[in-house]
Amino acid sequence: MTEPTRAERIRYRFDGWMSKGTVALIGLLAAATLVFVLVLALIVWALPLHPADEPEGDFFDIFWGNLMRTLDPGTMGGDEGWGFRIAMLVVTIGGLVIVASLIGIVSGGFDAKVEELRKGRSRVLEKDHTLILGWSDKVFSIVSELAIANESRGRSAVVILADRDKVEMEDAIRAEVGKTGKTAVICRSGDPMTLGDLELGSPHTARSIILLAPEDGDDPDAVVIKAALAITNNPNRRAEEYHVIGEIRDPANLEAARLVGREEVEWVLANELISRITVQTCRQSGLSVVYSELLDYGGDEIYMAELPELVGRDYREVQLAFVDSTVMGMVKGGVTLLNPPAGTRYETGDQLILIAEDDSTIRSAAPGSPDAAAIAVPTVAEVAPERTLVLGYNAGLAFMLGELDQYVAPGSSVHVVADVKEPAFPELANLTVRFERGDVTSRRTLDALEVERADHIIVLADTRLTAQRADAKTLITLLHLRDIAERADVDLNVVSEMLDDRNRELAEVTNADDFIVSDKLVALTLTQLSENKRLADVFDVLFAADGSEIYLRPASQYIAGEAEVDFYTVVEAAARRGETAIGYRIGAQAHRGADAYGVVVNPRKDARRRYAPDDRIIVLAEH
Repeated sequence: MTEPTRAERIRYRFDGWMSKGTVALIGLLAAATLVFVLVLALIVWALPLHPADEPEGDFFDIFWGNLMRTLDPGTMGGDEGWGFRIAMLVVTIGGLVIVASLIGIVSGGFDAKVEELRKGRSRVLEKDHTLILGWSDKVFSIVSELAIANESRGRSAVVILADRDKVEMEDAIRAEVGKTGKTAVICRSGDPMTLGDLELGSPHTARSIILLAPEDGDDPDAVVIKAALAITNNPNRRAEEYHVIGEIRDPANLEAARLVGREEVEWVLANELISRITVQTCRQSGLSVVYSELLDYGGDEIYMAELPELVGRDYREVQLAFVDSTVMGMVKGGVTLLNPPAGTRYETGDQLILIAEDDSTIRSAAPGSPDAAAIAVPTVAEVAPERTLVLGYNAGLAFMLGELDQYVAPGSSVHVVADVKEPAFPELANLTVRFERGDVTSRRTLDALEVERADHIIVLADTRLTAQRADAKTLITLLHLRDIAERADVDLNVVSEMLDDRNRELAEVTNADDFIVSDKLVALTLTQLSENKRLADVFDVLFAADGSEIYLRPASQYIAGEAEVDFYTVVEAAARRGETAIGYRIGAQAHRGADAYGVVVNPRKDARRRYAPDDRIIVLAEH
């Protein structure tokens, strides 16, 4: 191997210096300028070439004059003597090159810095912020809800760290969310699974962290689990526990996720959550609207509070001790009890689970006086087998059938129609499942199914397609179902899954009973848990088949005739049935989005109204 020449060594060192950036380039230019000016000053002083009126010629004056000429070419206008003029012309031309180079270096350095800032590679210096790791369409709902939740906090921040262009993220949020009030939205580009990039979002000073599963990729859960690992096992982690909420798609990955997150991460099984809500909603029209009202920050939310003045009262008395808040359960000894028995005592150290407009509005009042004469006599509804028609297929169907099996009476049936190969179905105790391959957007297929005979119809979104294409297929199916119902003069109980909330308004023309916007409900759940991790136990009870769930039942089962009553009376009527009343639904507004589809959660208990035959009372009950 030959030794490098001196020229190669010089070139190598020069390349190394040039790669150090703008400051190094300016330093190199400054050195070259000094050498250039010094050489010209020596020539002028030694020959000598200075003007005739300066016969002695001071070297330092010549050096200083040359240096000024490199920066200001106009200084050579009064020079005399051709030798001196030629020398100064060389200095001026060299100065023009030097100044042009300096401007180019500074401009290039400035452009590079702007580009670096544009890429979002600087560390966030926020504290007590919400950090979102990853990107999906759920980001828009989460940011919108957090902006509402933070209104009472003053200035706050939401930081988004994702492997996307910073400007693109900011433009998308500006277009979809709009103004966020006092909440600053800060985007950074980086890989949440990489320790170095993770530091850009300042996770160690965050109030809460939300882990979003990417919409594309073969294994989105692996991305989320690795991001959780980067937080909980970070060598720079803080001493206190993190407040992390993560989204998991496949239940098979839950065990591994819990091993990584331990007690610091609360995991939300997105597909199971939507499947549970779909099953409950297909049997309880309007239920998804109730869940949306409870989960978003636009109206009333679920809070936990201690009220010492109520200690010693039983659950029925506690329910009647509020005018503008609704009690739905208690936390006793760390155990969450929704709709506990009426005689359950509220004791010191217990917490009440309430629905309220804000935690600052939770206050007890003098107990109301229900109108006992207006309360209907409780009756037991006859349980009969149910026929459910499922149109379409997605990965959550198997779990959905398992959940439905726990609600229906023995002898019930499900007819699944989808344009896929017959999938494997779980073993079920109360349901029999029949599969038929067919295109659910085809009118011929739907006419052959005799849909008017079904007690419940579920239209599933095809998650293999993009959100817009899947919702377009769903809309076609719903339009056919509406036409079939009108021609047969029957009412169909139709519940449909939508992927994009913006398409829900379009779908209202189909007169479907309810729409489940999967991404939005998951986003709302993640947001609620990021603000209050203790709500996880409440949601576990609400969304599960065991324990108490939300039902919408005919008002005639609670109020006799068309008597005008206050909501205290409705609460008492529900309590006599072992239930907890939390609101009502106006049947005449069931298809009007502008009126929240008729759903009123946490009404004032002193407000009086008459309940129409098609109105519903929203209650917590065990069956």
